Amino acid sequence: MKIDDVALTLFEWPGIPSTKYGRHTGQFKGSSQLGLLTVRTDGGVEGHAFLGASSRPASLDAQSMMDQLKPVLMGQDPLDRERLYREMCRRLRTTTYRAVGAADVALWDIAGKVAGLPIYQLLGAARHSIPAYASSPVLPSKAEYVAQAEEHKAGGWAAYKIHPPTEWRTDIAICEAVRKAVGDGYPLMLDSTWSYDFPEALRVGKAIEALDYHWYEDPLAEDDLYNYVKLRNLLGIPILATEHSPGGLTGNAPWIMQQATDYLRGDVAVKGGISACIKTAHLAEAFHMSFEIHHGGNSLNNVANLHVALAIANCEFFEVLLPDASQKYGLVQDIDVDRQGLVHAPKGPGLGAAIDFELIKRRTVGEIR
Repeated sequence: MKIDDVALTLFEWPGIPSTKYGRHTGQFKGSSQLGLLTVRTDGGVEGHAFLGASSRPASLDAQSMMDQLKPVLMGQDPLDRERLYREMCRRLRTTTYRAVGAADVALWDIAGKVAGLPIYQLLGAARHSIPAYASSPVLPSKAEYVAQAEEHKAGGWAAYKIHPPTEWRTDIAICEAVRKAVGDGYPLMLDSTWSYDFPEALRVGKAIEALDYHWYEDPLAEDDLYNYVKLRNLLGIPILATEHSPGGLTGNAPWIMQQATDYLRGDVAVKGGISACIKTAHLAEAFHMSFEIHHGGNSLNNVANLHVALAIANCEFFEVLLPDASQKYGLVQDIDVDRQGLVHAPKGPGLGAAIDFELIKRRTVGEIR
């Protein structure tokens, strides 16, 4: 079996509500653009992936994907995933991790279809469901954070994470109000999106440690290894970093060796696909660390993330970023959280997701081959 075509269909994502997750996203709304990647084989098996997000249109990565990665894939056996992953990573000076990630996800989709298995079982299933947490946008007031946290606790969700306004005094006040509202014992997290300097990060960290928050995510700049080491030595609350730390898989090594974080972090988009995430999860496991999987930016990436989370033992939660209208698009049926706060394994082979090809056809704005 050989790859005989690689195509990217660009389609519009309209109706995105005004949303912000921190200074790194700014306020975005209106429409974006996704890409449906199709890797075709001479055996009739196709693999798919989505490229892009509500805050990052596919056009930012699309051309380099087709210029740099399509030549790597054409004529190759799609089951040679490890070799092709390494070859694609050699092109990272002229393309992006998001482009590599989409291509890698499509290859895993083919592999699962050939084997007749969901990807998580092909990888070696560790479980068939995982607890989900609600991950807030930046909201206008303490009251709205409180209301959202109470709603999701009442709905059975396993935990709630705050993306705050990123002004440290305000952030502490919000964390205090949410803890008071949901009570002791309900898992809460804070994701400060790389926004504090060291004194601010320490003040917020001490405050949420006293409030028994479950983890403290990305308080400092993504490359500030020196101050992460200092911060971790001064706090008891677990630190979750490395979501956007520089470098790929090997970029995690200094964070482990210098004991700068308690968890590793990533997803199939920002780290370069399922192959990269599995490698990172196993690296973390060797040090008895968790690999907590970040939201993937689009619906099909989140299905890929779910397969990874179910194939490993060292991931505690599945992240569901709110609101749905800014995160879910392009599938006939998206991932649902049940009343026990769990998301469950896809059943079909490969990714096992029902892509809404009719919607994509209606919204197509172009194709790159």
